[in-house]
Amino acid sequence: MEEKGSVIANICHTLTDRGPDAAARLLREEYPFCPDKPSSRKYGPQESTKIFIRDGFLDRYSGSRLVFPPVLRLLSLILPEDFPYHLHWKTEVTHPAYYELSATVDHLVPVSKGGSNEELNLVTTSMARNSAKGNWTLADLGWTLFPPGNMKEWDGLMSWYVGYCGSRPEIMTKSWAKAWYRAAIRLM
Repeated sequence: MEEKGSVIANICHTLTDRGPDAAARLLREEYPFCPDKPSSRKYGPQESTKIFIRDGFLDRYSGSRLVFPPVLRLLSLILPEDFPYHLHWKTEVTHPAYYELSATVDHLVPVSKGGSNEELNLVTTSMARNSAKGNWTLADLGWTLFPPGNMKEWDGLMSWYVGYCGSRPEIMTKSWAKAWYRAAIRLM
């Protein structure tokens, strides 16, 4: 395939020389617009935790260690001024650790590019990397996939979370805390 900048240059010259219809035909052939299909799939605590454990809480796109998501929420609950959280993760009011360290699930091959929702197509990454990757493939970005981490070396503070919450019943009154706790207990 021709370099994309050259394709656009050819389309511009075709537009000048032969008009919009010819330019549109060339565009459809050489660099078509294929809109991404949005993926509305959301992962609950149990499904997410299963992927995080499989990947050893390692960001498969960067190789960095990640943290079990409710650990950060718990820090925000206990230390709200020093570790702020916003329900919609507004950057001006949310601690950067949420973007940099919170484990999330991403489609290795985006659904919009034919990727499935099967476990083999799901990987652990940070929200920052997930957002940067968007609907691109690793090949599109020139990224490589890091091998999974080792849960014996790093468990994303999941064991700490279970121990801390297990001895503090007041935390279990929060539905998010209870859901993540149950997922961790089932899968540990």
